[in-house]
Amino acid sequence: MQFDKKLGSLKSILLICALATIGVSGCSENTGDSKTYKLVTGPQGGAWYPLGGALKALIENGQSEIKVQVLPGGGVSNVLALHTGQAQIALAQSVTSLDAIEGKAPFKEPLQNICNIATFYRQYFQVVTLAESGVNSPYDLKGKVLATQPRGATGEAITNHLLLAHDMDYKTLENVSFGSYTDSVTLMKDGNADVFTLTTTIPSGAVMDLASSRTMKLMPMSIESHKKMLKINSKYERGVIPKGTYPEQNEDVPTIFWYTHLAARCDVSNDVVAHILDVVQSGSNELVSVTRAIEGLDMATMTRDIGVPMHPGATQWYAEQEQEQEQEQEQEQEQEQD
Repeated sequence: MQFDKKLGSLKSILLICALATIGVSGCSENTGDSKTYKLVTGPQGGAWYPLGGALKALIENGQSEIKVQVLPGGGVSNVLALHTGQAQIALAQSVTSLDAIEGKAPFKEPLQNICNIATFYRQYFQVVTLAESGVNSPYDLKGKVLATQPRGATGEAITNHLLLAHDMDYKTLENVSFGSYTDSVTLMKDGNADVFTLTTTIPSGAVMDLASSRTMKLMPMSIESHKKMLKINSKYERGVIPKGTYPEQNEDVPTIFWYTHLAARCDVSNDVVAHILDVVQSGSNELVSVTRAIEGLDMATMTRDIGVPMHPGATQWYAEQEQEQEQEQEQEQEQEQD
């Protein structure tokens, strides 16, 4: 496989990077005959960081031209890192990536050079309340004490969207704490918060932890509320958290969801993107071993339209896969006729 030979020698690559505006170029680090691509993931202790480690192992296995450096990050900071060139590959939230491209809050302007490589799995918005809180709709959040993620995190941004969509903001609430899942669960356990919002897969370990000591429930999102959220981001999809996901959850709970996706700068070479997709396809079992939510990953999911432009190399790779499948089907039909 040929990787960016048109860039020429190491000297010319370094010159390109030096001439580019600091923080804007997409140059990766070069060492001898290999390149190191920075992959931003999530905080240590979360689901994305080990997924990034599994991707690194798959990408580097059996070849020496592509190296991967896994770095911690988050939904908002990861797309910023692609835009500035501080990273070349990222795990990202589809709705956050779309907000970045369109220049919507929390981003101050449209971001560039953000392309999708593969759509992975669903992430659910979960509004967790104590059973006695009386919170049954977004409007019931008025005057309540809220625990959510740090400012700028995807969970916090979507919580803000929920309030704005219903003509509220943080000032409408009695108090808001911005912290980790662990901090939020502690506040809920101690009765110092009424509501805990988070964005993750289901079931969430943090919510299960809370359910082990307090009677809790999930706030449902009505069709009307979903329509309000769509005005803020067109890719908020409506789904349900199935009954039985959490203790004493006897009914399906409607909510919104979106996707974790693998993104890259649009100027990463097509050959590198093709190699990444090759190993994602062949190494899906290894990815499932660290992130159960990715189980069942198929072409329909990987190519799902999330509003983020597909990388040209990914478009080419998927087209080739489709062509190969068609050829295999034709051969099978011919064999059946014989």
